[in-house]
Parts: sequence; structure tokens; C-alpha cells
Amino acid sequence: MVKQATLQSNQVPAFEDAKFELENCDVQNHNLVKASISRVQLDEGINNVEFVVPECICLNLEELKCFESVERQYEHWGVIFNNTLAIQPSNPAFPAISGLTVLMSSSKGGFLEAHFLQPVNCVSAFVTSSQRLVLSAYDRDRQLLAQTILPGANLANSDSTLPPNTLLSIKAHEIYSVSFCAFDGQFTLDNFRFCV
Repeated sequence: MVKQATLQSNQVPAFEDAKFELENCDVQNHNLVKASISRVQLDEGINNVEFVVPECICLNLEELKCFESVERQYEHWGVIFNNTLAIQPSNPAFPAISGLTVLMSSSKGGFLEAHFLQPVNCVSAFVTSSQRLVLSAYDRDRQLLAQTILPGANLANSDSTLPPNTLLSIKAHEIYSVSFCAFDGQFTLDNFRFCV
């Protein structure tokens, strides 16, 4: 069973107050595209048919090379990353939820950002962290819109009450960027998804 931590305010919840739901971004009712690095898959799908802009995009990380710096690979899908690295974890404490490749912060600071070329209303990812992690959403002027918190570490094979790959999602009107921060900890992201 997938668990998700959700918070729709700027207040930090107690662990008991965190709501756990299956999927806060409600992708079942949206047009979802699995986004690859190249647009070949998109271009082939058009072929004289009117193309409908997807409402939700889930990034395919498997085309990234291990230890590749991730920045503009998904720009044509509307997202640019900062301080991000693709890895295939050798540490079993950080398992991928699908495939082999995940994203992580490329510095020891435990901080990763995603900037959207057009505003989105929901962002989610499966997160495994060595400590408490905060997902923050910002508007165009870099004003905080909302935060979602993973209250503690959720490493695999640990005594954590949270399983690895806990789904964190955040909803707000017109999100222009999000940041994941584990305050000098380490974390991985898998199935990074955003919806308009």
C-alpha cells in the first residue's frame, strides 16, 4: 500500500496529524503522459492528429545516465531542475519504486529544486529520505504557497514507521517552483509528476 503525507498549510503538523491518502493529485481524472528526454515519442504520436496538451506529466528517469547532472533534459515538457543528479542507488536503504534511476540532490546540502515554465497546480514524487524532508511550493514571486512534510526518515530496512518511497504531493494555485529540502540529509525522488 502506498502512503502519502500531505499538508495544505504553512504549519508544520505533528506526525499524528498528517493525512495519508493514496493519491492527492487525482491523476485518474487527468490526461497523464510518461515524459521521456527526447520528444520523438511525442512527435510520432502527433502524425496528423490534433495533439491534446497533457494535464499531468510523469518523468521517465530511466533514460538518464547514472551520475548525470539533471537540469534542462525535461525543459520541453515544462520543467527545469537545479542542484539535481540522476543516480542508480547502490545503497539498499534508498530503493527505487520503479526502474533503476532516481533523482537526488547533487550537493551535500540536501536541497533540490524544480522550476516550471508554465504554472502547475499539483506536484508529487515518491521520496526516501535519511531525515525529515520538506516539500515547498512557490509562486512566480518566490512567495511560499504551501508545504508538505515527511516527518522523519523512511529508509528501507530501518525501524521507521514510514515505508521507503512515501508519496509526497502538494497542491496550490499557480505553482512556479518547488523545492525538496532534507536539511543536510540525503534523499531520493522517483516518479516525479506535475499536473496543471
